[in-house]
Parts: sequence; structure tokens; C-alpha cells
Amino acid sequence: MSTAGDIANTAGAAPGPSLLLDDQLCFALYAASRAVTARYRPLLDELGLTYPQYLVMLVLWEQDSISVRDLGAALHLESSTLSPLLKRLEAGGLLRRERRQDDERSVAILLTASGAQLKDRARNVPVDIGQALGLTPEQHTMAQQLLRLLTANVDQG
Repeated sequence: MSTAGDIANTAGAAPGPSLLLDDQLCFALYAASRAVTARYRPLLDELGLTYPQYLVMLVLWEQDSISVRDLGAALHLESSTLSPLLKRLEAGGLLRRERRQDDERSVAILLTASGAQLKDRARNVPVDIGQALGLTPEQHTMAQQLLRLLTANVDQG
């Protein structure tokens, strides 16, 4: 049975966009994201963290005492998604939330001593993931740059 695409191709017209799964950039991103996140799981289980919780901790290890708003911006997450993560991390004793002295409408997120100590246990996670990715340093940098460009372009549109 012929399709409209088959008819157009036989008529000499340029083919339309492909609807083949393997031709979809979104599927390649999705599959890669799932594979990488799955590779993180056993490493993060040892730390008692989920992948989203690990991302929160990465930001806090880089910059302790950050507003919920700035944390959400750094992680590209809405506060409705971020709040349950923060509650679980706070219940686990890794961070605390407190109203800012200078602006009581804003909540600061601060590491606890346990949260700061967890950083030492997490030091090998990027090394293990880097080995699993199997990229050269140049490929790693290129992939990171392309993904950041893709994100910026989509966010602008």
C-alpha cells in the first residue's frame, strides 16, 4: 500500500520530515538520559539519594545558602517540583530551610553538617559516570556544549 510520502518521493518531490523513531533527536536524547540516569542509580543508592536529590546537593555543595528561587533556576525546575525534593532532603537531615533575614518572603536552603559530609562520599560518582560514558575529554566537552546550546535554543523558542 502506498503512502503520501511514497507518492511524493516517486513524483520527484523532496521527502518530508521523517517519522522513523531512529531519526528523532528527541528519542536519542530520551534514550541517552534514561541510560545515564540508570547508571547513576546504584551509585546514588549508596548515598541514599535519588538523581534529582543528587542534583540539588551538587548545587548546594557548590553554593551553600541559596534561595529556593535560585536553586530552581539552576536546576531548571519549578518550585512545585522542587519543594517535595527539599522536604525529603530536609527530613533526611541533609539540608535545612530558613526564612531569609533580609527578605522574609524568600527561603534560604542551607547544608547541614551531614549534607556537607556527604560530599566526600560522592566524590567518585562523576569519575564512575565518566568512565561509563566512555567519551574522550574533547567529546565530553563537545556533548556538553551541544546540549547546553540545544537547551538555550528550546528555552528561547
